[in-house]
Amino acid sequence: MPVRMTELAERVLTGDARALARAATILENHLSGHAELLRALSAHTGHAWILGITGPPGVGKSTLCDKVIQQMRDEGKTVAVIAVDPSSPVTGGAVLGDRVRMQQHHADTGVFIRSMATRGVAGGVGRATAGLITLFDAAGRDVVIIETTGVGQAEVEIARLAQVTVLVLAPGSGDDVQAMKAGVMEVADVFAINKADLPGAEKLQQELHAAVDERPIVLTIASAGDGIGQLLAAARACPVHVSIPAAAETTIDHLGIAVESIDEALKFYQAQLGLQVSRRESVEQENVNVAMLPVGESRIELLEAASADSTIAKFISQRGGGIHHVALRVADLHAAVETLKAGGARVLNDPRVGAGGHLYVFVHPASTGGVLLELIQN
Repeated sequence: MPVRMTELAERVLTGDARALARAATILENHLSGHAELLRALSAHTGHAWILGITGPPGVGKSTLCDKVIQQMRDEGKTVAVIAVDPSSPVTGGAVLGDRVRMQQHHADTGVFIRSMATRGVAGGVGRATAGLITLFDAAGRDVVIIETTGVGQAEVEIARLAQVTVLVLAPGSGDDVQAMKAGVMEVADVFAINKADLPGAEKLQQELHAAVDERPIVLTIASAGDGIGQLLAAARACPVHVSIPAAAETTIDHLGIAVESIDEALKFYQAQLGLQVSRRESVEQENVNVAMLPVGESRIELLEAASADSTIAKFISQRGGGIHHVALRVADLHAAVETLKAGGARVLNDPRVGAGGHLYVFVHPASTGGVLLELIQN
């Protein structure tokens, strides 16, 4: 691990605010060393209470979040907020800036607020949210609040990250309870009817009671601070879900395609599809030659046997050329491996360095439905 990332992690653990901001930038933008930084921090997590606040646009999530921060600070707890906003089509950055709406906490060293853009990621949360949770938890924050961008009924990613999820609704917002039942309402632990002083609050409360079994429903007027204590009491009484940031940051890295000759295969991929080779290398421990062809944020890897005893040579002799494996990127490879082993999956190797310098493991097809699966450290 680069010493620079080790030193940065150590500074984060001591509560250095500048180090915390720098680490957040590295994780949000997936800069060089972000995977090493996550590994250094992950051993120091498990302290924070992770609270998700979600709901449709215009229901007052940010105002309610601001009052929750205030309540937590009154209790002497330190807070980190991940405020997820829509992305600017020009810069890619956050366009609403919840940090502005929570300006009263700006000078409070016990509150760290990070506005983050979704950058096109569906589900109301940004790609780097899981990494930021790890960062703030390791930094010793008592509470990590995730405020999502305005979500629709099917955007339930927040439930995979938060230990307790609060769904904020408001009378007159045009959201039909019955229509929402198939999505985000199913994953909410607590319901907040905000702007409860408006007409229609009682009707919305009755509809929710009929739709959400025994889960708590709390009336709030966030602008006045009303109901915040009751809301937090209800949230604290909920069973804590184990958050799974490794799964939340899983994306497709590449498809591995076994070919008899990379040069021959490139006549199709380059000449006819117009794909360009970004890297060619040999991986000695696998006896394979690799050509990488980027496709969007993923890539195709052409795999050519480097010797007769290569696994690729055996694969082609038995099945012919074709898809050899599917590779997924995960935020924490070591944690993912432990989870797989605990669940009985057949992991074929310990984490080791492969093409591109990434750590990887393979999972046997018997555990994955018939496809060799590669997991790569993000």
